[in-house]
Amino acid sequence: MILLTSELRQRLLANGRQADADPMPVVKFFNPLGEGVWLATELDADGDTLFGLADLGEPELGSFSLSELAAVRLPFGLGIERDILFEGLFPISAWAEAARRTGSIRAAERVLHAVHHASREDV
Repeated sequence: MILLTSELRQRLLANGRQADADPMPVVKFFNPLGEGVWLATELDADGDTLFGLADLGEPELGSFSLSELAAVRLPFGLGIERDILFEGLFPISAWAEAARRTGSIRAAERVLHAVHHASREDV
């Protein structure tokens, strides 16, 4: 699987050029066989350094490498995948807070989606 389409790459680069922003995650990567979820909001001009929320057992904001994600080899010929149905919906600060409170990005995703759907029903 191609981890970044050109459209996603352009959105990430655009976010990376904005100073002091709190962007929504553009892309979600995950390990299909276990632990490991990454939400990327920005891509540096080097084309490899992503910034966002990473969860390898404890969620934390920081930088991670696209090439390192692409190089991961899992059993059965699998690798890190991109969630093609992912919608950021909230700024990365909200994701980070929800992930810290719930203990993981996956649990935070369930909570944030429930909040989003509840708010849409109130309209």
